[in-house]
Amino acid sequence: MNKIEFGDCRDTMRQWASEGVKAQMCVTSPPYFGLRDYGHEGQIGLEQTPEQYIAAMVEVFRCVRDVLADDGTLWLNIGDSYAAQGGAQVQGTKQTKGSQAGAWNGETRKPPQGIKPKDLIGIPWMLAFALRADGWYLRQDIIWHKPNPMPESVRDRCTKAHEYIFLLSKSERYFFDSEAMKEPAVSEKPAGNKTHKYVGTGDPKNATKEGLVKLAGVEWETRNRRSVWTVATKPYKGAHFATFPPALIEPCILAGSRPGDIVLDPFMGSGTTAAVALQHGRQYLGCELNPEYKPLQQQRIEEERTLFNVIPK
Repeated sequence: MNKIEFGDCRDTMRQWASEGVKAQMCVTSPPYFGLRDYGHEGQIGLEQTPEQYIAAMVEVFRCVRDVLADDGTLWLNIGDSYAAQGGAQVQGTKQTKGSQAGAWNGETRKPPQGIKPKDLIGIPWMLAFALRADGWYLRQDIIWHKPNPMPESVRDRCTKAHEYIFLLSKSERYFFDSEAMKEPAVSEKPAGNKTHKYVGTGDPKNATKEGLVKLAGVEWETRNRRSVWTVATKPYKGAHFATFPPALIEPCILAGSRPGDIVLDPFMGSGTTAAVALQHGRQYLGCELNPEYKPLQQQRIEEERTLFNVIPK
């Protein structure tokens, strides 16, 4: 597979669905509500209301579901926005030309009906609930903790230092490799975290459960990954916009796919998903609206192919 097509991702994925294309998983970070004007007709993120934005997102992920394997998963990173006089203020960003109020070309707009200026809109959970209502299984909310958040000059709330990653599935039962995404144990002997191996025994005095006996003092070096992930933001040279930190999506790809599987990103941007997929022996499939990102994607993909000796398919 290993390809990125340019244009509206909804049109592209509908074409793929008609051709029978199937990806094992999707990991993506769509344009946030009210953040940036990409200068393309039909772009997502500049809708007049949060409800219109959510409707567009539901349509996108309905198309994702149509090209996803029946046991596939969707890992969705999404940030929130505040209501502001210019329309919306995305947390942890600055009011500059081409973003927030400037995203509507300086148009004076009131906050959406029912939302007061300075209100936190709640975009992530609005989207999560809308996707659940549309048929997705909403399995988990993961907190992306940013130890190096963008400074904010606000004096009436805390500096925003987290975003959400939602794990959703197409079916009730789905592929999930928990072993592949385990994290290091806190210590050799963490309090309340001791585990035991069990062996068979014929001695009823030592039987603990189902005829097995536990061997005390056996500690795991790893543990099941927790739902708060601390990952620093990391700029990529040549990219003048927010990029996925590779360490953020690596556990998603490891848990949601097998070597050789296809990883989908309908908002490919700088190509981070493709690069991480190649690092771990997966294939990639992506969409991108802005063709100006193509040279950056090609550069990143070529770097990964050279580094990991990946032969294009």
